Amino acid sequence: MIAALGGAGDQPALDVDGRTYTYAQLDRAIDEHCSDASVHDASELPLADALICVCAAARRGTAVIVENPDARPDRPEVPPSAFLLVATSGSTGRPRPLARTAASWYDSFPAFTAITGIDATDHVLITGPLHATMHLFGAVHALWRGACVTDDPSRATVVHAVPAVLRDVVGKAPKLRTAIVAGTALDDGARAVADGIEIVEYYGAAELSLVAARRVPEPLRLLDGVDADIRDGLLYVRSPYSVIGAPDWFGVGDLAELRDNGELIVRGRGESAINVGGTTVVAEDVERILETLDGVDAVAVVGSPHAVLGETVTAVVELDGTEEIADIRSRARRVLSKEAMPRRWVPIEALPRTASGKVARGRVRDWLA
Repeated sequence: MIAALGGAGDQPALDVDGRTYTYAQLDRAIDEHCSDASVHDASELPLADALICVCAAARRGTAVIVENPDARPDRPEVPPSAFLLVATSGSTGRPRPLARTAASWYDSFPAFTAITGIDATDHVLITGPLHATMHLFGAVHALWRGACVTDDPSRATVVHAVPAVLRDVVGKAPKLRTAIVAGTALDDGARAVADGIEIVEYYGAAELSLVAARRVPEPLRLLDGVDADIRDGLLYVRSPYSVIGAPDWFGVGDLAELRDNGELIVRGRGESAINVGGTTVVAEDVERILETLDGVDAVAVVGSPHAVLGETVTAVVELDGTEEIADIRSRARRVLSKEAMPRRWVPIEALPRTASGKVARGRVRDWLA
């Protein structure tokens, strides 16, 4: 059965919100989930109840909505084959509605298990809300595998997190052996904080699910069954894990390179490419460098119009209070090319973020406009 739980009996299944369920208790809760609706809505439920609702929908072959209650997309219809009704993260604009079949996730679970090594002995820490699909995927996969889903870092052996969150979690999770990182590229600072922990990094999108993965420091490679093509520098993917209605070849606008040896290098959103006097500067590349500098907690890099150069680079910097912006700018000159060096620096107390913890560059761009 596609919605089968991977554990049974007294094995721990959930340890969240101060509530615990064995797999036997979870199985009963799923069967007793009281809703005869054709579409369930788990968006505003506590974590345990939301997972019970999602599993009940999968078991009954009905659809379930898992959206950000504060930013719901317009959804004109529900496809008959839909299981999950989710949305894009909204990191570069308003969230868009998406629908996927159960198979588009469950069929990728064996490959995800092979790369992560998650088994029934693990306690898998979920570090964000379920409407951020990387966390929902991680929780549902853990239950399929027979592991225990938890929100308690002190019990966690595996964590799903974006790099910024990983930096904070590592010190609170003494039993951690594996960190599964997604949402944005792994930076050197997060890698250093997680020294001694096995890191699995994967690239994907809400529309595509898993595309490529790696055990750090190995190269990023496409999952079996997934094809990629580079067109004018942009990545297009053909995948069995895509959402309902996606074209055969689908692109989310990411700049990428596919090497002859099969290595995939993702450089960031094409819309974040900044043309500085004919030189293309990728915002994510500059952000990764600036985030290694002392005094920087996070940074968003965007392009600003320029009458002569076309665009120049602007850096909006979330400071940690230990350094002045002038000192950070001075050190940046030593590590950035002339074209990539920000002309404008904007210190900020807190950058806007999506639910998963990614910096919402689109909102930063709108704020600066």
